[in-house]
Amino acid sequence: MEIAKPYLMFLGDVHDQLAAKTAQGVVDWRREWCIGQLRLPGCKADCGLKDTTIAEAVAAGAKTMVVGVVNAGGVLPDHWISVIVQALESGLDVATGLHKRLRSVPEIAAAAEKYGRKLHDVRFSDQTFATGKGTKRPGLRLLTVGTDCSVGKKYTTLALEKEMRARGIDADFRATGQTGVLISGRGVAIDAVVADFISGAAEWISPAAAENHWDLIEGQGSLFHPSFAGVSLGLLHGSQPDAFVVCHEPTRKTMRGVQHPLPTIGQVIERNIIEGQLTNPNIRCVGIAVNTQALGDAEAKAYLGELEREYSLPATDPIRYGVGSLVDNVLKQFPR
Repeated sequence: MEIAKPYLMFLGDVHDQLAAKTAQGVVDWRREWCIGQLRLPGCKADCGLKDTTIAEAVAAGAKTMVVGVVNAGGVLPDHWISVIVQALESGLDVATGLHKRLRSVPEIAAAAEKYGRKLHDVRFSDQTFATGKGTKRPGLRLLTVGTDCSVGKKYTTLALEKEMRARGIDADFRATGQTGVLISGRGVAIDAVVADFISGAAEWISPAAAENHWDLIEGQGSLFHPSFAGVSLGLLHGSQPDAFVVCHEPTRKTMRGVQHPLPTIGQVIERNIIEGQLTNPNIRCVGIAVNTQALGDAEAKAYLGELEREYSLPATDPIRYGVGSLVDNVLKQFPR
């Protein structure tokens, strides 16, 4: 899907900042696309944008109102419907990452039809995907993989794009989750694709490209997670990465939502190479990205140093210390 920019970020009346994490992710990485935020009375979230009305946002050039929130069950509260209808009447498209499809709400569907506006259910794609073929295609690809879910794969991938572009490298972030799609304006929520077509969707996300072009592909799940390994494997095969970065959160003992222990970084490297060789025999690990938020500065630096010595790979916290060392190794492993 292609989502028109710039955005008006709708935060509704959510009760905490975490509930607005989709909007916050867009603001963190694409602030220049954000006209302002629309908050209802009682909203406890604030993404640091100018509070604005729909009319003011339209006058400022907004093209799409993004429902930038998550909630239990991915539902659309009834009292938000009139706001969405008003946005459509005012000439805005509407996008959401909720499980509730916008067009399933009669009032919203009718308004979109009447005013000729687009409804983007980012978690669902209207694109038809072929099955993956595994045929080698030109261009270079990097995939972020994880020891678990929610360990920083999206932020690592975006940080790599920012650093590589700053160095004049032809690189593009390729989104595979709903927040990533809103950040890039293009992509597919890979976990909503029918299983047979996951690798084909990954091939569509990162198509044939120029010889020196890097597609930086947002990873999902973990090959070791019993709930999501199937998605991770299909994404690995379809994205056909030349390089991968392992993402890790060091304080976890078990994987999110299950009782399985976290694999070691070494196990993740080994398994992704074994499985990835099916579609790219030359796949290799180029670094380790660690979310050190729970560690003090000295402890974080000591831990990263230990990882570098153990695995002979650069290790960093992308948000805290940047990804310069990772990009240095990419350029060393893949000289232009």
